[in-house]
Amino acid sequence: MTTKTKSLEEVHESVSVVHHTSIWKKILAFFGPAYMVSVGYMDPGNWATDIAGGSQFGYTLIWVLLMSNIMALLLQSLSARLGIVRQRDLAQASRDTYSRPVNFVLYFLAEIAIAACDLAEVLGMAIGLQLLFEIPLLWGVSITMLDTFLLLFLMNKGIKKMEAFIIVLVAIIGLSFLVEMFLAKPEITEIAKGMVPSIPNSTALYIAIGIIGATVMPHNLYLHSSLVQTRKFDRTASGVKQAIRYNFFDSLIALNLAFLVNAAILILAAATFYKSGMFDVAEIQDAYKFLEPLLGSHWAPTLFAVALIAAGQSSTITGTLAGQIVMEGYLNLRIQPWVRRIITRLIAIVPAFIAIVYFGESATGKLLILSQVILSLQLGFAIIPLIHFVSDDKKMRGFAIGKYTKIAAWLIALVIVSLNARLVFDEIKGWIETSENPVYIWVFVVPLAVAAALLLIYIIVKPFIEKSMATPTLVPHIKEIVVKEAEKPIVYSKIAIALDFSKTDQKSIESALQLGGKEAQYTIMHVVESVGAMVYGDEIADFETTSDLGYLEKYKAALEEKGYKVNVQLDFGVPKVSIPKMVNEGDFDILILGAHGHNWFKDMLFGTTVNAVRHSIRIPLLIIQHQ
Repeated sequence: MTTKTKSLEEVHESVSVVHHTSIWKKILAFFGPAYMVSVGYMDPGNWATDIAGGSQFGYTLIWVLLMSNIMALLLQSLSARLGIVRQRDLAQASRDTYSRPVNFVLYFLAEIAIAACDLAEVLGMAIGLQLLFEIPLLWGVSITMLDTFLLLFLMNKGIKKMEAFIIVLVAIIGLSFLVEMFLAKPEITEIAKGMVPSIPNSTALYIAIGIIGATVMPHNLYLHSSLVQTRKFDRTASGVKQAIRYNFFDSLIALNLAFLVNAAILILAAATFYKSGMFDVAEIQDAYKFLEPLLGSHWAPTLFAVALIAAGQSSTITGTLAGQIVMEGYLNLRIQPWVRRIITRLIAIVPAFIAIVYFGESATGKLLILSQVILSLQLGFAIIPLIHFVSDDKKMRGFAIGKYTKIAAWLIALVIVSLNARLVFDEIKGWIETSENPVYIWVFVVPLAVAAALLLIYIIVKPFIEKSMATPTLVPHIKEIVVKEAEKPIVYSKIAIALDFSKTDQKSIESALQLGGKEAQYTIMHVVESVGAMVYGDEIADFETTSDLGYLEKYKAALEEKGYKVNVQLDFGVPKVSIPKMVNEGDFDILILGAHGHNWFKDMLFGTTVNAVRHSIRIPLLIIQHQ
């Protein structure tokens, strides 16, 4: 399909919540999205900082993990609130608020962040496969391409199946480290002391910054604001309030589980490497190698590798969904899911391949650090707009965050952005000092960092200097419904018209009226093809579904006013599948279908509809070509 002018219509109100049931069943119905988000907080990118912190400083930095978890909990609850109340994900809300150039830059930064996160996940899975099966790292990187098909399979099975799969992977990670804890026998009193804030030296500060920077992931804020809309509930004030409360509980449980996993990694490193005087263990491969002799069990390294693979696999699935959300939200661009997945995966694999081939397998640690620095640079561009959006009393319709929550959110944003800016500054400074040609760093890297800082300042001050944000056109379909009467009716009596809300619709309707006149029965049909529709099918009841049905009803009213007999029919998913299904299940004499010309590159990206429909229906097809 061609690019539409509609924004991403996310996974909103797609899983029904039964109202007249027990409170526990309601809570369970809302549970799920936060577990998919939580895997981003225990992905392979976090492991290196946790291992380094535990091996160098023992249990001292556990409080940093706890503080990071509290920060993440508040930010994720704000993200969930945005999706529940405004029925817009973070990318959509940004697109509604900022200008096109600013949105394009924000999209570009979000894509870089997702690619960087995906890079860490690719390397994590590849390292896990290498440790467990002795597969060369390059082969492991190649194997990670296969999860493209796993994701597509899970999407076709629906959100509940995907959530269940993610929860199983999270359980594998948690159980693996539970056994590791039993083998390591950590000191409980030392763990308790680690909850008291302290920073022994500058190195500990650097690791603490890395832990915080690796904990709060920008793509999770986009993802959560979309996933919470999978639940269909009563849209009254009390229903929205209940949804916010239950999703908070969902986040509280899921993120605390993620905290326990991260804490377990740090505690494991403290109870083994720090206790044995091995203070320089920071690489995942080294941790794996030393676990067996230190713990005296061959199960220890095996469970470590299994957990690493599970972490990489679960994180890459959610990262892909986030990539699709930011593309559709910022650019209003939809492409075939398998193309989207391959693009994301290639962006992560190519740097990994180049680094491993050029620098050797020892470069994986540096790549993981680089990915966290990139994430750090982008983080403010997700947090700051989020706080602005959920603070807007008018658009939040009575559910804007309160004064104390707002203060806490801005303090957290200040801490995270400041610490991440410090991390980025230190990394750039290190590159300049160690580079053979620092002029390239000054010419290319430094100006980009300065430009990013200026854009961040603009995003911070814009809502304060504008009294009110412009009201967006949420679904800018065609501006006016215009219907011309037929001049020479022909013979068809049951006519189906497939609409896609483009300029071709007008010609399709005119042609249909000429074929059937006022004696025929017309059925105008449309396929909702958002991410939610592709995942949830006819269970979805999101904003796009509501608006598209409204436009069909407007067409119907305009035609009926002129004396035509009209039905409307809405379906969900991929047009080349859904249109033939509706036609073959109905009783029609002919189908009218608009086309947009042929372009092999666009056909490859967006998929072809006309040819697929033409070969799948049993009635005549009239193709209306857009000029």
